[in-house]
Amino acid sequence: MKKLIALACAGVMAMSLAACGGEPAATQPPADTSTTAPVAAATEPPVEPAGFSAAVFYYTYNDAYISSVRSALDNSLTAAGIPFTNYDSANDQATQNNQVDTAISLGASLLVVNLVSAGALDAAQIIIDKASAVNVPVIFFNRALGASGENGAAGEDDALLSANAGNVLFVGTDAPEAGHMQGKMIGDYLIANYDAVDLNGDGKISYAMLKGQEGNAEAIYRTQFAVEDADAILTAAGKPALEYYDPNNSDKYQVDPDGAWSDAWGNNYISADLALYSEESGNMIEIIIANNDGMAVGAIAALNAAGYNTGAADAKVIPVFGVDATDAAKDLISQGKMAGTIKQDAEGMANGIAFFAGNVAAGSALTDGISAYNTSSNAANKVYIPYAVYSGE
Repeated sequence: MKKLIALACAGVMAMSLAACGGEPAATQPPADTSTTAPVAAATEPPVEPAGFSAAVFYYTYNDAYISSVRSALDNSLTAAGIPFTNYDSANDQATQNNQVDTAISLGASLLVVNLVSAGALDAAQIIIDKASAVNVPVIFFNRALGASGENGAAGEDDALLSANAGNVLFVGTDAPEAGHMQGKMIGDYLIANYDAVDLNGDGKISYAMLKGQEGNAEAIYRTQFAVEDADAILTAAGKPALEYYDPNNSDKYQVDPDGAWSDAWGNNYISADLALYSEESGNMIEIIIANNDGMAVGAIAALNAAGYNTGAADAKVIPVFGVDATDAAKDLISQGKMAGTIKQDAEGMANGIAFFAGNVAAGSALTDGISAYNTSSNAANKVYIPYAVYSGE
């Protein structure tokens, strides 16, 4: 069996290198379980298979990028011969903690955790302590455990990861990278299309920023660097820096109050904004920066309702930029309704997770083979899956 799993894991590693996103009651496991063993009835606890098994916790099934990761990870774990059970934490940390207890009580051999409370070291520590008590390793993924350091400095999560290097691993992205890439994409786009984007002809570009979730490392750095890096390109070309459309908003962003980065809030915000700001009044929103594609998709629906970004040859366009390269965003880009996005590699992340899960299943060290991946210089057990610019193929 170990030989079979090791061979399957080697195949998953090769794929990862080639590729380089009804709430259950708090005391009950989720109704939706995906496992190679028979699935239990929705009202009963999931039945774990004998021997090795992984428990995979998603912060919510309702996030479009996370749904793509879940689909890819289901495929990667299945290809590696690793039995698993999926849990929907429904964007509630207490629910996730209870699900971890359930999985451990059922004999899970590995926890794979998409932390609900992104950037909360105490939430990560609680799960690490639960797992360490029964000698079960943990792979955290996608959502940063704490704020990343700038310019190569150690982040606040690096000490936690380093202190648990033998049984804890993080597979995700370098949080500032997406912001830097998005900022360059925006700056280059504006230099090439400045007059067309300046809808009210005032010689400057007014932007809206859909942040996502307060306290989330990815949201923080995307918000910061998307604007800073775009401004650097604009000012170097003799153009004014970007100007936030609402002078009364000192934060210079709008945040999803549910912390779900949802299309609904992207739509709500832009619909309300367009009712107050217009070309005629001279205070028009001229570009929209969204920290994920879900909010970008919602924003585009609001623009369509107002007659913008319809895809027609003569339609006025307010460029919208996102992050994730979801299928919905790529479709909108192909229709000319969205300007671009930054690809967060769901398959690459899933393949990486499955590779390290395969180490545990084969009885090897969790981090065996990690040298084949991009890792943080501040924590040897922090794996980065690279981002990439996507503006259509």
